[in-house]
Amino acid sequence: MASPGSPAAPSAAADNDRIEPQHLAAFIAMVFGMFMAILDIQIVSASLSEIQAGLSASADEIPWVQTAYLVAEVVMIPLSGLLSRAMGTRILFALSAGGFTLSSLACGLSTSMEEMILWRAVQGFIGGGMIPTVFATAYMVFPRSKFAVVTPVIGLVATLAPTIGPTVGGYLTDLLSWRWLFFINIVPGLCVTTAALALIDFDEPHWALFDDFDWLGLAAMAGFLGSLEYVLEDGPRYGWFEDETVLTLGWVMVLSAVVFFVRAFTVRQPIVDLRTFGNRNFAIGALLAALVGVGLYGMTLIYPLYLGRIRGYNALMIGETVFVSGVAMFLTAPIIGRLMSKVDPRLMIMAGSLIFAVGTWQTSTITSDWDFGELLWPQIFRGVGLMTTMIPIQNVALGTLPLDRVKNAAGLFNLMRNLGGAIGLAGINTVLNDRTDLHLARLHERLTWAHPPALERLDQLTQRLQDYPDAATMALKLLTQITHQQGVVMAFADVFLLLTLIFVALAGLTLLLRRPAAGAAPGGGGH
Repeated sequence: MASPGSPAAPSAAADNDRIEPQHLAAFIAMVFGMFMAILDIQIVSASLSEIQAGLSASADEIPWVQTAYLVAEVVMIPLSGLLSRAMGTRILFALSAGGFTLSSLACGLSTSMEEMILWRAVQGFIGGGMIPTVFATAYMVFPRSKFAVVTPVIGLVATLAPTIGPTVGGYLTDLLSWRWLFFINIVPGLCVTTAALALIDFDEPHWALFDDFDWLGLAAMAGFLGSLEYVLEDGPRYGWFEDETVLTLGWVMVLSAVVFFVRAFTVRQPIVDLRTFGNRNFAIGALLAALVGVGLYGMTLIYPLYLGRIRGYNALMIGETVFVSGVAMFLTAPIIGRLMSKVDPRLMIMAGSLIFAVGTWQTSTITSDWDFGELLWPQIFRGVGLMTTMIPIQNVALGTLPLDRVKNAAGLFNLMRNLGGAIGLAGINTVLNDRTDLHLARLHERLTWAHPPALERLDQLTQRLQDYPDAATMALKLLTQITHQQGVVMAFADVFLLLTLIFVALAGLTLLLRRPAAGAAPGGGGH
């Protein structure tokens, strides 16, 4: 055997670090499939009104275009770990990609809201299998020396796809029609499915795992996560538990959660192995991923809301404005990849959290006059901060786990990020509604005949409208509209301040992480 200093030693190291071309091609195809699955969460968000008109849907029905996808996806993501071990990566990913493609076609061909909701649920459930499988593959197939290249790629896709979703959706709807939001998946989906079947050979299926499949645990997990997602999605819209459906599903969520957690710790082969949370870095990393999810999905909601409600932008204009964050992410990812092997990941997470917080702090002084120029730097800070935070969190949480636990852990990690996003969206919607009511109440208290600034503003509006016969009445209505808009803008400012506090807290939680040992590879992670 060659000594460490002999010529054979560098050759052996080079062989260990070598990436098989077939594995690299398979991984690229898988990443593209994951990109489609994550993109489709948000791609419809800017075009819901067009879909509503096209399918003659009611205002209560149209949110289900997103809710059906999210509820189904959140059930599949943790289940994918067991399915990947039982079926093997090749079969699971090919079925996921192929099923996602066919359900995308069915969504595009839908002629009623009922059909759309059904196929969006199928699309979300099947597509959800691709996301954690890509994360697990990155840590199972590639040597640790290549993590600086591989992990920024999946981190970029996981954060960039939902960020540019409204942009892509706005362009497709404006140039073609809303049906192309789904047809756009067909050709890439077929290519990904073919590549998965031809190239993936990372592992072998273990069909015997289905012999002890916990069907009751699966039903309980579906009831728990599905109901939780519904309550978080529709709770703010219908006054939370004042609504009978939300209350009923809240009870389903609680009872299903009890059964799910009991099964998870008592059956021989649980649907999801929650013991992975016994690993300190994974547990804290998953919590940090949930907080990142609040910022990732929350900002994807509130920027379009502000630009649509306050600035009057259409879907295309909104997409063009928020695209800045996507560009910042794209440019930041390779830099973070190079820094990962040189800088303590905890410092990177802390720095990224504070960069994001700076952007939201700037936006906490937002007014109704803010436009692209004022939002430019906050959006750049958003993109840079998310990438600087997410990639190291992903590496700290998954990078040093034993290989036999990576598939299960990847599902839990992605679940936590999505649940964080769902909780964040529900919280943001609730805060927006409550703070808008509060600010409007306070503004209306001051909007009286005894308040000189109000009278002065009313006089200015009346003079501007003096050519109209009912100028005084029109001026009063206009002043009321301006007051309402101001209340909404103040509520947006409160949300940005809340996000600032969340990301400052995220920076603080980073101190609880243990720094991964230098050179530690998957399989070396302890508890």
